[in-house]
This record gives sequence, structure tokens and C-alpha cells, in this order.
Amino acid sequence: MPELIFKRREKKFLLSLEQYNSILRKILQHGMRYDSHCKDGNIYSIYNIYFDNDNNTVIRRSVSHPRFKEKFRLRSYTVPKSGDEEVYLELKRKINGIVVKRRAGLSYNDAIGFLMDGIMPQSKDRLVCQVLKEISYYLHITNARPAVYLSYDRIAMFDSGDPHFRITFDKNITTRRYDLELSKGPYGEKLLYDDEILMEIKISGAIPKWFSDILTEEKAYMSGFSKYGNEYQRRMGHEFLHFRDRPLAIYYDLITKEH
Repeated sequence: MPELIFKRREKKFLLSLEQYNSILRKILQHGMRYDSHCKDGNIYSIYNIYFDNDNNTVIRRSVSHPRFKEKFRLRSYTVPKSGDEEVYLELKRKINGIVVKRRAGLSYNDAIGFLMDGIMPQSKDRLVCQVLKEISYYLHITNARPAVYLSYDRIAMFDSGDPHFRITFDKNITTRRYDLELSKGPYGEKLLYDDEILMEIKISGAIPKWFSDILTEEKAYMSGFSKYGNEYQRRMGHEFLHFRDRPLAIYYDLITKEH
């Protein structure tokens, strides 16, 4: 049975294509393995609808970096072609850097009925019922509704010596604020350049030293990159700093400090 509750830390890094290729080669040599979604290194896709209210209260609070924040999304690992396909309702909270994600798996029809019409799905699983109650309360107090479509292609890996240490690489991040249905498929505006990769590490404790050494070798630095957050910031006219722009920006900062 898929996990319904996750608790971990998440660290994000914006990489160049060259850094990605080198890091991937090194972690494979170390013994990391592709997870079940991408056997033999095949890319898989993730499709999401993020919920917010008309004032963008959820994402505005999120980008202000509070000690506690939460988001809700509808997620699928396929583009639903029928109402029987499984999707997930996910309530993601971050408390002092710790991410806690609770989710419920439903059919696409049941998920839409619950989200759009408030029809509570029938389930014999007590945990699923509890998660659905939490989501129902969240939607009620936030007045959240479909706000942003966001999809991406992913490679996911885990450490064979520590399955709680995972690394994901995302590209082709696509967003839109119209046609907010998973069944419409992936199209819209690209968030990253083609030569940029978003790496995310998911850990229950500290980053392993061997991987910290790789980050140092590759000069890979944490970016604090939020897909939904940067989509909103761009919409508001505040473009984030792309990888290819960073060396010039750092050089300029050094020059201005010296003068």
C-alpha cells in the first residue's frame, strides 16, 4: 500500500545541465538506485492542480517564509483518461523546516466530486477518512479552489543503504492558470530554461557526507526553489534568478561591495 503520511526535510538546488549529468553519474557510482517509477532511468511525469483563493492568500503566505505553512494539491502520475484512474489529494505542511505530507488516494471521479461538490467519498480505511476530513476543513477555512496547473518530468532515486534518503531531478516544469483540469494534459508556460534542472533531496536526518562532498565538488548550492512560489512571483513581475544569470549577478555583487 502506498504511503499516506510523509515526514522529512527537503532541500532544493537549481543545477546546470552539466552539473546534473556529473552528479547523476557520481551518485550512480556510489550505489544509488532508480525508484520503481523510473526503472532503468526512464523519466516519469507528475501532474498537479494547486488550490488557493481569489486573493492568492495561500501562496502569498508561503513565499513570506513563515514558520508554519501549508498547501493543498490534487496530484496524478498519469493524465486521467477515465474517472476510474487513481489520483491523490495531498495536504502538505511545513513546520520549522520539517515537511509533513498527508494524502488520500481516490478515483478521479471521487476526487472531483469531493473537491467540487463536497461529496465525501466512502472508504473503509480510517486513515484515509481522517485525511479527507482534514482536507475538507482546510478547504472550508481557506475558501481554496483550483488556482494553478503545474506538471513536470522527474527522475527519482534512493540510496540502497538508506531508503529514507532520496534525490529527485525535475525538468520541463509547465504551469498555467486556465484549463485547470488534470485531464487536459500538460501545456502552458515553462518555468525553467531547457538547460536547467531542479534537484531536490529528501532526508529524515542529516545529508550524508559522501553526498555533501559531491555538492562541494560540483559547486551546487541550495536554492530554496518553490515551483508554485516562483510561478506566483513571476506572475507578479518578480523573475527568479536563473542558473545562467547567477555568475554575472555574483560578480556584480562583488564589484559593488569593493567600491
